[in-house]
Amino acid sequence: MPKKSAGILLYRIHNHLCEVFLGHPGGPWWAKNDLEVWSIPQGEFEPGENPLDAAIREVEEETGIKEEGPFIELNPVKLPGGKLVYAWTARGEFDPANMSSNEFEMEWPTQSGTKQSFPEIDKAAWFTFRETKNKIYNGQVPLIEECE
Repeated sequence: MPKKSAGILLYRIHNHLCEVFLGHPGGPWWAKNDLEVWSIPQGEFEPGENPLDAAIREVEEETGIKEEGPFIELNPVKLPGGKLVYAWTARGEFDPANMSSNEFEMEWPTQSGTKQSFPEIDKAAWFTFRETKNKIYNGQVPLIEECE
């Protein structure tokens, strides 16, 4: 069974332009990458769990944002590897400097036997649609295009 995740694509109008809120994945694998790795805040959910409820929970865990909607459902996208991403869009305003993220633990450096903690999202920012298409993971571009 393919993995499923759910998230929220926040947007705002700033200086007469529409911008979307993206997060940069934390951890050593992504530290030096900036293009095509950013993502909408999202995370996996269990079978039987309501995807919108999971999206709200995951966004709060990864960013500290407690979004209340209203939400507009976007068409799910299938990522390379088979993961299905469910997403909703909502208008919001959030200062990325106030972001707080859960952490995950992994062995680092690899094969060192040492475990380190890293934030799920190490930074977040608002991007115009044009900027977003260079920053976001390619598999999520359809979400941006639908929102646009």
